[in-house]
Amino acid sequence: MAEQHNMVDYDEAYANFRIEVPEYYNFGFDVIDAWARRDRNKLAMIWTDQQGAERKYTFWDMMSLSNAAANILLNYGIHKGDRVMLMLHRVPEWWFLTVALIKLGAVVSPAPTMLTPKDIRYRVDLGQFKMVITDMESAPKVDEVYAECASLMSRLVIDGERGGWISLPREMTYPAPVSHKLVKLPGMSRTRSTDPMIIFFTSGTTGEPKMVLHDQSYPLGHIVTAELWHDLRHNDLHFTLSDTGWAKSAWGKIFGQWIAGAAIFVYDIRGRFKATEILPLLERYAITTFCCPPTIYRMLILADLDKFDFTELRHCTSAGEPLNPEVIRVWKEATGVTIYEGYGQTETVLCIGTFPPMEVKPGSMGKPAPGWVVELHDDDGRPVGINQEGRIAVKTDPRPVGLFREYLGSEEENERAFVDGWYYTGDKAYMDEDGYYWFIGRDDDVIKSSGYRIGPFEVESALLEHPAVQEAAVVGSPDVIRGLVVKAFVVLTPGFRPSETLVRDLQAHVKKTTAPYKYPRLVEFVDALPKTISGKIKRNELRDAELRKFQNGNNSAA
Repeated sequence: MAEQHNMVDYDEAYANFRIEVPEYYNFGFDVIDAWARRDRNKLAMIWTDQQGAERKYTFWDMMSLSNAAANILLNYGIHKGDRVMLMLHRVPEWWFLTVALIKLGAVVSPAPTMLTPKDIRYRVDLGQFKMVITDMESAPKVDEVYAECASLMSRLVIDGERGGWISLPREMTYPAPVSHKLVKLPGMSRTRSTDPMIIFFTSGTTGEPKMVLHDQSYPLGHIVTAELWHDLRHNDLHFTLSDTGWAKSAWGKIFGQWIAGAAIFVYDIRGRFKATEILPLLERYAITTFCCPPTIYRMLILADLDKFDFTELRHCTSAGEPLNPEVIRVWKEATGVTIYEGYGQTETVLCIGTFPPMEVKPGSMGKPAPGWVVELHDDDGRPVGINQEGRIAVKTDPRPVGLFREYLGSEEENERAFVDGWYYTGDKAYMDEDGYYWFIGRDDDVIKSSGYRIGPFEVESALLEHPAVQEAAVVGSPDVIRGLVVKAFVVLTPGFRPSETLVRDLQAHVKKTTAPYKYPRLVEFVDALPKTISGKIKRNELRDAELRKFQNGNNSAA
């Protein structure tokens, strides 16, 4: 917490940078409470919503509120090792409840508010979650499947009262305000840095989402993300545009930023959102460092950027997919700031990046992050040469700080990912003669669209539930704004005919069956799908055809 790690020279930092992980570590006590006691007035968060309401929180506030929340959770049976799903919008409660759970040594699992009841039941059952925390808006979805979730002991709502639910507002104030000093119960022990801390769900191609487990040292790994890549100092105001239900929130909305002592800016987005809403906020709040996915940058440069004052904006970053050089050029002309790209996953922190001292090569991910040994391997695990395609591989001995522990409950996935001292990310890239890495694509079929990871299996399964669909294959189709959009190739059941009405019906069906953002924006009806001799769908052929069409200017997504 005390030492800043901003990079001055890449080669020197790569050779000498180390993160010391103590035997015992807890982000809540060792970061939030430590900053609070050092300076009780130090700003931790500025929160605002689309209506202009605003709240500010100091680290002292976060310490007090997280302690109060931890006492309530303890009172309702949440202890070390218990698993809790946290499904909230970008509201301050997400932060102090996350810190409260970490302080207790419980395992928190952030979830997007757009999950369907079916999604919730799947996650609760797979993760054996003991409690779900959400708001009045999403509570009915939990109630719909509550009786089917054997592990679910309790439900907590943050913004009202509901039968059968614990009410956070009532518990905070009735019969008297709950203590803001954490009550230590017999049996409560300090957390080791190797204890489990957070579970993220990530999409795969051959099944439902997998559980990615990180331990208590995970926040320390984000020193690389926040201090080296975001270039954060203790007096910065950082804005990462991401939902609280995704791992990207861990990258830019809590851990590394607060370790650095920077304040975070939170914009609570509900419903329809225009990227240009962001521009007045950058000016009004004098945001100093900013991170958003390429999709948003592509939308922002379409606005009249000259209308805004970006004087305080010092550093910009982007991750999720390669950024078009033209976007970087236009953004720099308007703001004076270059966008630095980076690469990582739900399973990692930033492990490849373009760091402030480095020359920016537009479209490149950059070079391996300090503390991370990264190579490109062929299918047999041998390093490939310059400008040759290879699988991105991370050396696991010594294990880099911020690399996940395992895929929970999936030995097969762990055996596939961890091979002979290397973790294989499932992504492919090549390295140029200057040591810069360039992203090629997924080794599997996961679709990255507008910052979301979408597994085709789930969308195909949803489509197959519709009576008109005999077979379906889902791939990513190139799109100027979103990078990729979900496209479905559909073989119709005999008796059904292609029509625009049927396209809309299929899209609506997928939105109801799974999370709405996964629906296919493009649907093409075909007589048959390309398959291997053994009957497996050749998605690569469909993807290649979509790429050719895009290059010829024939694609558009609704």
